[in-house]
Formats: sequence, structure tokens, C-alpha cells
Amino acid sequence: MPGQIPLIGEKFPEMEVVTDHGRIKLPDYYTEKGKWFVLFSHPADFTPVCTTEFVSFALRYEDFKKLNTELIGLSVDSVYSHIKWKEWIKEKTGVEIPFPIIADPQGYVSKQLGLLHAESSTHTVRAVFVVDNKGVIRTILYYPLELGRLIDEILRIVKALQVGDKHGRAMPANWPNNEIIGDNVIVPPPLTYEEAMKRMEAYKCLDWWFCYDKPVKDEDVKEARTYLERAAKTPEKPIAEAH
Repeated sequence: MPGQIPLIGEKFPEMEVVTDHGRIKLPDYYTEKGKWFVLFSHPADFTPVCTTEFVSFALRYEDFKKLNTELIGLSVDSVYSHIKWKEWIKEKTGVEIPFPIIADPQGYVSKQLGLLHAESSTHTVRAVFVVDNKGVIRTILYYPLELGRLIDEILRIVKALQVGDKHGRAMPANWPNNEIIGDNVIVPPPLTYEEAMKRMEAYKCLDWWFCYDKPVKDEDVKEARTYLERAAKTPEKPIAEAH
């Protein structure tokens, strides 16, 4: 039976996991270093969709590191399978996978995170957990088995959350390219009637309950836009065609 799925805003469950980089205690391994991490599960090694995802994650690994964020994969396969799959990916694509993959053949970790769903009771679903440097789950994404993830959107999510935390703001749809307020961000709602009546003077507002401003640096906006632009760009030559 599927386990209880952790919720956004909860602490990531404490656990010790076995990876191809050795044993790792989560979330302490990352939070003790002040780092965020993205844990992403995949149904199995040596599968086409998962292989494309791992290459995409690896090609963007430095982007995640610039955001003080580490990557860690997870599937029900063994450490030996992970090692061999990484070798195969490097041989066939020329891309080295630099981050660890959790081995979970008994499904203990998957059950703790609620990753064994009705769609496949024996393979982990395609999920993403974005965890901040305090060990709190900030975002959870689920994808069907047949659909690969958009990795640049995960980068945008991390960037937007970090910017929002820094400035105490909420982030609009498609930030930083929102159709209503552009690259501005949303001011938290007022807590009193008196504060609400003063909002229109203090900020740009469509109404007292919808106010916005731009404390965000232009360089942060530019960085977020690079993810969106890259996601929309056609590769000059796919790796498969180059080999």
C-alpha cells in the first residue's frame, strides 16, 4: 500500500539512504551545509524517459549549484544498477552524472515518501521534492510515467522560491514574465483594515488586496529568464544525432 505523502510546509522525513556515493542522512547531509536539495524519483534505471531526464539534470547541474542546491535521484533499483546505468549514459551520450542516486530495492524510502502509487505498485512514480536549507518541503511535483520533466522549470521554481524568501514576497504566474505585472512580485496581504486603506499609497496596486513592487535585482530576473528561454530553445544538434 502507498505510504503517507509528506506535505508542502512539512519537514522532510529523517532517513538514512544508500546511494552510489555512499550512505547519506537526509535531510541533514544538505541542510547542515546550508544547502537546498531537489530529490527526484524515477521508475527504473535503463529506461528511455528516465535516461533523457538524467542527462538534462546533469547538463544543468552547475545551474543548480549556483542556486546553492544539490540533486539526488531515487529508484527501486540497486546501487550496482545505478553505477552501470551511469557508465552506459556516459558511454552513449558523453554526459557524466555527477549526483548520487538512492538505491531502494525494498521500497522503504519510497513508502516513506508516498512514491508507490496505483499507476505502478512496484516502481517509483516520477516525483520531485524541492527542499529548502532548513529541511522544509517547499514544492512537490508529480509526472506520469510516460512524460519527462521540464528541468528548467524546476530551476525556475528554486530561483523563485529563494527570491520570494529573500524579499518576503509571493511570485506571480510565469514569473518573471507575468502577463499582468511583468517581473514585479506580489506584496503579502494586509493584516488590518487600517493597513489595507494605506496600501494604494505605499505600493503599485490594482486594488488594496492586489499590490506589487520590484525589490528583486535585475540580475535575478535575468537569471530566471535564462531558464525559460532555454526551455523554449530547440537544441542545435541532439546528442543522439551527434553520435
